Amino acid sequence: MSSSLLRRCVSSTAHRPHTVQHAARSVRCLSTVKTEQPALQTPEDWAAFQEGRETQKALVDQLSQYGSTQTRNNSWQPHHALHRPPKEASLSALLAAGAHMGHSKSLMNPNFMPYSYGIRGGITIIDLDHTLPLLRRAAKVVRSVAARGGSVVFVGTRPDLRTTVRKAAERMGSQGYHVGERWLPGTLTNKLQMFGRDVVRSEQVIPDLVILLNPIPNLHAIRECAIDHVPTIGVIDSNADPRIVMYPIPANDESPRTAQLIAGVLSLAGREGVAIKQQEDRLAEEREVEAGRQRQVKHALKSFEESR
Repeated sequence: MSSSLLRRCVSSTAHRPHTVQHAARSVRCLSTVKTEQPALQTPEDWAAFQEGRETQKALVDQLSQYGSTQTRNNSWQPHHALHRPPKEASLSALLAAGAHMGHSKSLMNPNFMPYSYGIRGGITIIDLDHTLPLLRRAAKVVRSVAARGGSVVFVGTRPDLRTTVRKAAERMGSQGYHVGERWLPGTLTNKLQMFGRDVVRSEQVIPDLVILLNPIPNLHAIRECAIDHVPTIGVIDSNADPRIVMYPIPANDESPRTAQLIAGVLSLAGREGVAIKQQEDRLAEEREVEAGRQRQVKHALKSFEESR
């Protein structure tokens, strides 16, 4: 378009009456819904309509085989690690969650070297071939503790971990607890002052297992667990010593997705342990009822024989 033609169009628009400009603006706001097609009046119109419809149908049938079948329900979503975690972790899931990303090379703890894959761009890469079996071992520990009626505490004191530890504790029901704000010093070592003498005598305030998603800011909690001989599971990054917890899981402790994945796998294992415990209790109750019924039958037979 030449400059003179452009100036002519602009000037004509500028001198257009207000009502015309308002009408033009109103036209732009009209609905874009497809209008009704005119009625078919002749046989030629009907034949053209049928031909166009068949052509469109053939095109759709031909290209449908190349379309995607993924939907929101069968494809991965970022919130699945929190609300629908997998029962067993895999290398691909850990890699997708960023569990292999460690800290800077200068911050790597010398005791973490067996779990290091190498250095890339000055960043320590965690060997997930070590992470996966250690995560499965920790899941077995949580399942065994829950199956014996033990209580498990999930600790994550960062703001982005509070929902994760709460969801993990909810999956275990009455045997799961969480600390999302701050671990008060003396919770275990000074339990008389923290809970009171009556509570300490009537309830169990010492957990059977503590899982720490960010162990470095909670070293005082680890010390209290060591004093009271409470086993600990911790997500250990490259800047931490794996020996500070009993069952280390080498992974990125600053990634919320990694924490959601690990906490989800451990909490699901704990839920399986709770189900095992409930089944054993139900079977024990049924055996007790059956034993009581047999004792009643024996007592009735004995009374009948004595009466004869």
